[in-house]
Amino acid sequence: MAHKFAEIGFTDAVKSVQQTMGSRSAYARREVGSDINRPLGPDEIKFLAERDSFYIASVSEIGWPYVQFRGGPAGFLRVLDEQTLGFADFRGNRLYITTGNVATDSRISLLLIDSPNRRRLKILGRMHVIGTQDDAALAARLTFADYASAVERVMLIKVEAFDWNCPQHIPPALPKTILRQVSPLTGSVDGCRTNRRHRSADIRRSSLRCRSSLCTARRTRGPSRPAANCFRHCGLVRQDAQVLSLPL
Repeated sequence: MAHKFAEIGFTDAVKSVQQTMGSRSAYARREVGSDINRPLGPDEIKFLAERDSFYIASVSEIGWPYVQFRGGPAGFLRVLDEQTLGFADFRGNRLYITTGNVATDSRISLLLIDSPNRRRLKILGRMHVIGTQDDAALAARLTFADYASAVERVMLIKVEAFDWNCPQHIPPALPKTILRQVSPLTGSVDGCRTNRRHRSADIRRSSLRCRSSLCTARRTRGPSRPAANCFRHCGLVRQDAQVLSLPL
């Protein structure tokens, strides 16, 4: 099997639907050749280091899936080696559904999204819970001293496979760096709405600067290799920059 994500994801039932819908022959090409999409490469490692959130799916002992949002400082999902991820489990609403689920079935799926650049990475793996006192060195490595949240445990994920999604249907969003440039002119959201007539001209000018900055950055940076691969796999070629607008 060449594509490790396809090996796990393309079950007989999935292949049957692909056959019915006419995509089976294209995806069958992933199942030959040397193995790919298992060890994380430089592009995946860089992408993970820039993310400050992700979604994680697990399955309970009665077969129900559960999806949870996890957020933290940028790079809190750390790459420990090319097949191992780890993150500190910050205290939240104390439901512990994901923690309980992986106690009986370690299989999980991660979804990480870069909305401004319309990139999306899926990871399949097996997650294990480790107490902070059971491995103090690992806990220290995954903890952020300047992040104001208690760490209850740490999670280790053994990566089984990954895959980059095509950018279709990913809503673009302005990055935080550009939003910070806008905030001095717009003020708070409530203030912006209250004084809409007085601020509208400044907001529009700021929005145009944001569009220009974003388009210039994209032209300068160009598509990353994962994004280029993603375009190729889904048969899309996009050469235009996505122009974003701010709501008034």
